[in-house]
Amino acid sequence: MSNPLNGPQTLGQGRLFWSGAAAVLAMALVYPAFVDSYDVGSSAYFLCWVFMALGLCLMWGYGGMMSFGQTFFFGLGGYGYGVIEINLGVAHGGAMASLAAALAVTGLAAALIGYFMIYGRIGGMFFGIVTFALTLALAFFLNQTAGPEWHIGAARLNGFNGMQGMDPLALPWFGDDIDLEGTPFYYFVLALLVLTYLLLRLLVNSRFGNVLVAIREDPLRAELLGYDVRRYSLVTFVIGSMLGGLSGALYCSWGQFISPSSIGLPAAAMPVVWVAFSGRSDVTATLVGTLFLIAGFQALTIYSEQWALILMGVLLAGTVLIAPDGLIVSLAKVLARRRARSRPVLEPSLLEQ
Repeated sequence: MSNPLNGPQTLGQGRLFWSGAAAVLAMALVYPAFVDSYDVGSSAYFLCWVFMALGLCLMWGYGGMMSFGQTFFFGLGGYGYGVIEINLGVAHGGAMASLAAALAVTGLAAALIGYFMIYGRIGGMFFGIVTFALTLALAFFLNQTAGPEWHIGAARLNGFNGMQGMDPLALPWFGDDIDLEGTPFYYFVLALLVLTYLLLRLLVNSRFGNVLVAIREDPLRAELLGYDVRRYSLVTFVIGSMLGGLSGALYCSWGQFISPSSIGLPAAAMPVVWVAFSGRSDVTATLVGTLFLIAGFQALTIYSEQWALILMGVLLAGTVLIAPDGLIVSLAKVLARRRARSRPVLEPSLLEQ
């Protein structure tokens, strides 16, 4: 019986891959027992950003839509969580409902923006330009909201100083909430990430994913075959953007703070670098490569944030020139070719026996 998690749209299949994945997950589960709480918190911070990269991988790598607006939706998710939680979180069921509401706001915004772009036949580089313009507009707007008049209910936007005062996520537990901070938050984000990864593998290996790849390769041919190209693209754009919003809401809950600097130009370029470096056509490559780059970037910023940004730019340029498919995807293809060559070739006489 075929496994719906495996298919032509994903690298990494078979018993060896899934055994390795289970081993990595087991190490991630026991990891908090061997490190201090600060490192666990840092690891949870890294995991928060991966959702945004996975969303861009789905849009760009599988759907052919190069969106520069992941931090736009990151901002909507983060500020949405903060505003809703500060105003309604305690009185109406806690922060978890605020997370769901922030995702709903992000999804609605993505549906509206995506509808006008996709049904308006904005594609190619113009798709990236429009989403990039939206990102910069939101960042500039939020930067100018430092005055006391800029508030939504009890939530002050605070301009470039950043919004704060929201509570962390909390799980309802027999009448008493469990605050998701430190190690509990790490486990919550890890569980969300594993679930998201598996669902994306199911999606891209399903009929929907196959049609999506066909649209990426030749949208006119896919349309002539009877597929509603714009509907498939819009659904993909909404899912990918909501993953960006999920990153923002989790980040806001993690630090109980968000500022326009997490939306503007340097931040907006990061998901593109992560996905391009890792391999935009595969969710596993994006997951692994993004974690590696975020950890490396954070290590470099200890010494110099400017040099870390320059290195990210060099990394993007080098990847595009040397391995256009992404470093991890290219390495996987090389290993697959070598493995195929090393297999013994049976003599024709043996095949006839």
